[in-house]
Formats: sequence, C-alpha cells, structure tokens
Amino acid sequence: MTADPRISPALVEWNGLNGLPRFDLVEDNAFSSAFDAAFDAHQTEVEAIAGNTAAPTFDNTVTALEIAGDELSRVSALFWNRAGANTNETIQALEREIAPKMSRHYSRIGTNQALFSRIDELWQKREELDLSGEQTRVLERHWKGFVKSGAALAKDKQERLTAINETLAGLGAKFGQNVLADEKSWALLLSEESELAGLPDFLRDAMAAAARERGEDGKYAVTLSRSIIEPFLTFSTNRVLREQAFHAWAARGRNGGETDNREIVKETLALRAEKASLLGYAHYAALKLDNTMAKTPESVNELLTTVWAKAVARAREEEAELAELVVEEGKNHPVMPWDWRHYAEKLRARKFDFSEAELKPYLQLEKIIEACFDVAGRLFGIRAVEKKDVPAYHPDVRVFEIRDRDDRLLAMFLGDYFARASKRSGAWMSAFQSQHKLPLKNGAIGEIPIIYNVCNFAKPAEGKPALLSLDDARTLFHEFGHALHGMLSNVTYPSVSGTGVSRDFVELPSQLYEHWLTVPDILKAYAVHYETGQAMPQALLDKVLAARTFNAGFATVEFTSSALVDMAFHTRGPVEDPMAVQADVLEGLGMPASIVMRHATPHFQHVFSGDGYSAGYYSYMWSEVLDADAFAAFTETGDAFDPEMALRLKTNIYSVGGSIDPEDAYKAFRGKLPSVDAMLVKKGLAA
Repeated sequence: MTADPRISPALVEWNGLNGLPRFDLVEDNAFSSAFDAAFDAHQTEVEAIAGNTAAPTFDNTVTALEIAGDELSRVSALFWNRAGANTNETIQALEREIAPKMSRHYSRIGTNQALFSRIDELWQKREELDLSGEQTRVLERHWKGFVKSGAALAKDKQERLTAINETLAGLGAKFGQNVLADEKSWALLLSEESELAGLPDFLRDAMAAAARERGEDGKYAVTLSRSIIEPFLTFSTNRVLREQAFHAWAARGRNGGETDNREIVKETLALRAEKASLLGYAHYAALKLDNTMAKTPESVNELLTTVWAKAVARAREEEAELAELVVEEGKNHPVMPWDWRHYAEKLRARKFDFSEAELKPYLQLEKIIEACFDVAGRLFGIRAVEKKDVPAYHPDVRVFEIRDRDDRLLAMFLGDYFARASKRSGAWMSAFQSQHKLPLKNGAIGEIPIIYNVCNFAKPAEGKPALLSLDDARTLFHEFGHALHGMLSNVTYPSVSGTGVSRDFVELPSQLYEHWLTVPDILKAYAVHYETGQAMPQALLDKVLAARTFNAGFATVEFTSSALVDMAFHTRGPVEDPMAVQADVLEGLGMPASIVMRHATPHFQHVFSGDGYSAGYYSYMWSEVLDADAFAAFTETGDAFDPEMALRLKTNIYSVGGSIDPEDAYKAFRGKLPSVDAMLVKKGLAA
C-alpha cells in the first residue's frame, strides 16, 4: 500500500483473515514514525484535491476526500484501539504526543481555504447538482465540518482555534490516562473471612484472580473495575470496607498529585467556551447540539427535568424502604451511597424472592454471547462463525466472521470481554474499518466493516465459566447493538457509515437491542445453569421479569444528575471551580445524599476524555425515548421477532447509517416520532 519506509507494512497492509490487521506483527515503537508519514501522505492528497484546476464536482472533491488518508485511518485505528484496550507506558507516552499532532493535522485541513472554497461552491449550488439523498447528506457533513473547523474565520482566529483544538486533544488524553492510573493503582487486599463476609463464590473467584494478577496469591482484591466494585458494594456485609471501597471509587481523578483531573476540567471548559465563541455560538452546548435531533439545550433540559422530577420522587420512596431494612437490622445509620446497593439487593430478594447471586449462575458469558448472535439471526438473518487461532490484539480477544443467509461475508467482529489493568474501564464499540462501496487506490471496490466490542467483565479462575450480572448481560447486548449498527451498514460513503449518525441517535440501535435480552424465549433458551445445564426455572424467570423496574429511581437519578451537570458545564461558559458548579447543580436539583452521580466530574470520561459526549451525555436518554417506542412496535404485533417489523428496522435504522436524516429514518420505521410516555412506562416511572 505504501512505499514510505517510515510506515511498517503491518500497520497498513492488512493481509490477515478476510482483511484483518496482522496484530501479531504490530509493534509499539512503529507508531510514531508511521503517524508522521501518514500525516504527510494525507496532506499531499488533500492539497492535490484543493489544487485541482478542474471545476469542483462531487466526485473530484467530496468523493476524493472520502477515500483520502487511508494510511492514516489504518494507523489511527490500530493505535487508538491499543491506547484504550491494551495500553502500556510506551503507548501512553505516544498518546500524549499523537493527540495534539492529530488535532493540528485536521485543523490544517479544516482551515484550507482552497479546499473549503471548492466545498462551499458545491454546497451553494447543491440544488443544481442532481445529488442523491446520501450524497447531499455527505456534502452537508463536509461543509458543516469545515465551518466548525473555522474555515470561514479570519486567519488569526483560525490560528487560535487550531491551538485550542490541539490543547484540548492533549487534555483529553491526559484526563483518561489519569483515571486509568487511579483505577490501576488502587486495590483493597483482603484475606480474613470477616472481611469476605457476604461475598458469593463468583465474586470471591473474581477477586482472587484480580489478586493473583497483582502477585498476591491467596488474597482477594477489591479493584475499581465496575465488575468487581459494584458486586462488592452489593454483597459485602462489612460496612466499613464498603465505605472504604466506595470512597476510592468515587475519588478517581481527584486524589491530588499528578493524576488529579480538576484543573484539566477547568481548562477544558474554558477552552471549549472560547472555541464556541470563536465559531459564533452562545456556548459550547449550542455548538455541539447544532446537528442533533435535540437541536437546543432547552429541549434537552426539558426532557431531563421532566424525568428528574419523577425519578427523584421514586428514589425517595426507594430510600425510605431501604431505611426500614437498616432499622430492622438494629442499626441507626442513614442510607449512604455505600449502603444503597447492599440494601437494595436485600429488598429485591424480599420483594421478588430472588437475589443477584441466585440469578448469576444462569448468566454465563458464553451463553449470553450466543444469545446476542441468535437474536441477530432471528431479526436480521445473520450468523457468527468463530475463527480460532486468528491473532488479535490480545490473547483474550475472540474473532468471528459475520455471514448472511446466503453465506456471504458481511463483516468481521472481535469480542474483547475481560477486564485487565491495560484496559480503560467501561464498555464500548469501535471499528478498525467502516463499510463503504467506493473504489480505493489499491483497486478494491468498497470494504467490509471490521468491528470490535470491548467490555470489562471479571475474568474467572482457570476452568470456571465467566458469570454475569443482569446489568453485565445488558451491557453485552448494548455493545453488540452498536456493533450491529456498524456491521449491517449498507451505504456508499464512509463518513455516513454505521454509527456515523448524530450523537443523540447513535444510542438507539444499542439501547433497543437490550430489549431482546429479556424476551422470555431468549432467557429460556440461554439462561441455563452453568453446572446443571438446566434452564432458569419459570418461577425465577417470572421474578426477573417482574423486577425489571426495581430500583429505577436510583438508576435514573444517577444518570440524569450526570447529564444535567454536563449540560450546565457547557451552557455556563468558563467556570472558576467546576466542583462548585457540580455541587450547585446537585443542590438545586435536591440530589439525595444517598445517591451520587453515575460519573462525577473528575472521572466523567464520556465528557472530558475527548469530545465524544461533551454536552451530549443526555443522548442516552434521548435515544431511550426512541428505543422504548421502537420496541413497542414489536410488542404491538405480538411477536418480538415479527419479520415485517424486523425488516423495517434493518432497512431504516441499522443499515442506513447517517445517509438520511435521523427523524426521517425513525419515521420511516415507525410511522411517527415518539413521545416520552413509552420510556417512562419502560422505566416504571409513569404515573
């Protein structure tokens, strides 16, 4: 692909199975020079497009831009995957170096006047160009991208915007690394039985494995991986240890010293506000919401505050019930954040006569993966074929071919399921390569998607199955819903492929897919006991389904408070003390002392580790309004796998990417736009 000696062939010549990268040949020390060469190659291509003496056409300008920078795309995909899912000190040092360079590179392109002039000429006469709907969307995306990159600004303002973007990129990289460092460096090592009181076997096994990973054989480690810390807070009867672990979890990013993120947040917010002002927006939220379904902060806050009022009222009722359990135990302490999960589990066991520990043996990771694939097969006619002994970027990563009913290869899928110290927390979907149909420089026509899911489930002891909580299982379905959005994509242009949609639409395919986990047919088939192979008893299944809205007030308050703080940060402009703003917002909401934000500001990676969900965390709830209404379309037919509805879903939501307006896409599927009512019913918050 490239003759530039600075680029290792392994980074760009992907000649593994079905075009996979040869991960086993990729070396950390190859990235720095490869990025420099790839930046140069991309810039040369861009200058050729900008300097074309022929009049601008869609093909010689927009299509040319769509396929430019292939080497950079490949090097970047491999590097950012490694930075997030299998990092080390070498990669982290490179990340701090590469992030500003990449920002500078794209700022240079985004402010190229000759190139913008060609794009602008096409945009101004778009009605005369006989463009398809998809081409119009692609042109609009490029034109708006250039405007938001400062192409229409005076030179001095362009230079300032470039500097801001470069600094923000470095701050985002540092923010994420600080959170990972705090998570990696803290562990609570336990060995006495009194310290392990209440912990079920699956959690003890996971904690023992985490201790062994830290060289502490014979001990049990509470770590800040969500797959360990949350069940520990749920099951431990040792309140002192629960409080100690909770404070460590809540303090990520604000421990003082080099990994403290509070100054990074302050600087980030100031620079974002300045960027918005340079581009002519009242605040950063206005800039970020400009091309979304929500459109304005007022629309976002109307949704969030409507839900907040119902959620906090329900949470108060839930807290009162938990407080009664505390009193029953002969204790007199208030319900604090390190108590909530513990007493909520006891209340659930009492109300619905089952516990998370009773449920977990029926939720094997392997079977839930099979369930994900089965649902996709029933809905969309695809199947997954696992390919053993194919090198991936870590030994735990599994490789699958995704094939259609005619055995045609649609995509490659990689599943990376277990927590490790080299992986940032959370769960996500990303792509090494997006689907498109354009001719490439190497003579190929289009590319299949290469998609991966990353999760952080506790790795079991050797020879034992990985057991999931119900929330873990939902996470697996959620991320595979994103993966399907990428793998079922059927568009021409890469910029609108798969998840290339507005931020508040991108969560619809993932959140909608979660619904099929609790379809009774799926639970009956795949929720089987890891020792006996017996299906979950009908009585337990009924209890699980009845408990779906249990603790909904708590969960919704956790989320909504985070979304409202995010929106406040990005509508207020620069702030002197972000933690004071957080406190002010929470006080104004009447945040219960027994609940904390799901993501407190110093470790709010969605918002500050890069720009992805800044002024956009609300989008999970916005999409939840859509997903509740969308699944209702299936329940109204009486068949969760109704073939006609599934075809409409695939055709209008999962396969079109950003090639049409999201409102039009949703109405083509459902016939109308939704109201908030179905979501409130789903959450159990309807009056």
